[in-house]
Amino acid sequence: MSADPSGPPTAAAPGGRSGAVRLLLCDDHTVVRAGLLALLGSAPGIEVVGEAGSGEEAVALAAALSPDVVLMDLQLGAGIDGVEATRRILAAPPGPHASAAPRVLVLTTYDTDADITRAVEAGATGYLLKAERPEELFSAIRAAAEGRTTLSPPVAQRVMSRLRDPRPALTPRERDILGQLARGLGNREIARALFISEATVKTHLGRIYDKLGVQTRAGAVAVAKERRLLP
Repeated sequence: MSADPSGPPTAAAPGGRSGAVRLLLCDDHTVVRAGLLALLGSAPGIEVVGEAGSGEEAVALAAALSPDVVLMDLQLGAGIDGVEATRRILAAPPGPHASAAPRVLVLTTYDTDADITRAVEAGATGYLLKAERPEELFSAIRAAAEGRTTLSPPVAQRVMSRLRDPRPALTPRERDILGQLARGLGNREIARALFISEATVKTHLGRIYDKLGVQTRAGAVAVAKERRLLP
């Protein structure tokens, strides 16, 4: 965990004393952090004031440094993940040098529906993929500092697809059957495990397939894992 010792953060609007966006970087890969630090060092109007290698470090540094934006990875190895770190950062009272909580901009390689949903529900302002061009990253950081949302095109596509085709939530019984399905059980085995008839299992499977937009058992399990629907 490290921070810029050049001076205390200020309570100014995004940009502080220098007018630059004060940024806290969180990524558990040292090499990735080094690359991002070098990249962001060339970005006009952006000042990296601290870096964290874990979710816990990010929470602590956000409170201590009062950055304008936290650039947050999702998968952070041991400890809390980026979603939980985001939730804690935004739930904490503003630091002594800030009038509001920082904005959190997710930067990750993951673009599953479940990851996107969890990040947005935790309060993330934007969601970028690491494949974005540097100029897009710089622009998204500045937008986040102003409270504007930025989504990578693939992420925006997934969000729009879900809005256009909302599907009902699974019932507890359907989740039970899906869990048995993920274990590789057949209809007869599922029926025995849950004390229901095979016909009932088939009926529930049809509803599960319809809700998940799939046609096979393997497809249902794959989508369930992606959306983290399994118990």
